[in-house]
Amino acid sequence: MEQICVVTTVVDVRSVADVLAAAAVAGRLAACAQVGGQIDSTYRWQSAVETTTEWSVQFKTAPDRVEALLTQIRANHPYEVPEILVTTVQSGNPAYTAWVVEHTRP
Repeated sequence: MEQICVVTTVVDVRSVADVLAAAAVAGRLAACAQVGGQIDSTYRWQSAVETTTEWSVQFKTAPDRVEALLTQIRANHPYEVPEILVTTVQSGNPAYTAWVVEHTRP
């Protein structure tokens, strides 16, 4: 099985989530991007506890495309300190993981 990674971020506007998802797939930085939400996030920011409604974006990509994807997300993310998490998938459907790798080739 080829390894793949899931990169996750959140934004506060659905249209921004859609743009991040579409740009990553169009640029072959991700084979698939899923927008989910709405979710309520509670966090500490500038010494206060905040609660915000956000949209989650999950990108499926090949390990060798992660850094380029992270660069693109950071460049287009509206947050000062965006949540961007990378998870390496240890096991999955081999046909799906091969599809992800194939569709992230430039």
